Amino acid sequence: MTISTGNSYLDSLANSSSTSTTTTKSNNTIDQAGFLKLLTAQLTTQDPTEPMDNNQMVQQMATFSQVAGTTEMNESLKTISSDIAASRFGDASGWIGRAALVSSDIAAPASNGAYAGEITLPSDAKSVTLNLVNSDGQIVYNAELGAKSAGAVNWSWDGKDESGNAVAGPLQISVSATGTDGTSSVSPTIAAWTEIASVQSPASGTTKLITGLGSFSPTDVQALS
Repeated sequence: MTISTGNSYLDSLANSSSTSTTTTKSNNTIDQAGFLKLLTAQLTTQDPTEPMDNNQMVQQMATFSQVAGTTEMNESLKTISSDIAASRFGDASGWIGRAALVSSDIAAPASNGAYAGEITLPSDAKSVTLNLVNSDGQIVYNAELGAKSAGAVNWSWDGKDESGNAVAGPLQISVSATGTDGTSSVSPTIAAWTEIASVQSPASGTTKLITGLGSFSPTDVQALS
């Protein structure tokens, strides 16, 4: 990296110094002590008949201070970012074992075998029907929820068939809703509850919640239970 201070003599010394000290520090940096050493060398070797302009000296010092300040700020921001990531990971770790509501049209059973979710209607509906479908395309659960007002509609099922046997998941969530005029359809948004099994913090610093429905960011969670 070429260092530019605005003065050709100082630039040559700075870049020469950077090249010769690669064994002790990176060749693209110069610290405050190094800068002052170069400035002193320039002052002691300058032509007495053409001394360095005071304004130019002030400008060089101001430029270096600004660059040094920016470097320190960047390092501080990196530290703060790392601390925030660690804090978020610590907070999310407390969610292990809890249930999270996430946007998904797939339902996974909780530890007790039950299924639950939320349907959000953009407008009033005359009728709402919920079906849970297995991987073979068979409807394993059907619920006629009736007329519902716009907003959230919660549902849950114990996860057992008519014989009392637990139904394995995951299951596809299918919802149909009819508008108040009895003919138009209403398009709801669908979310499902899923238990948080673990929390991962990848090298990227992005915390991930590992659930029965896959991995999610903490910001994907609409509610916790």
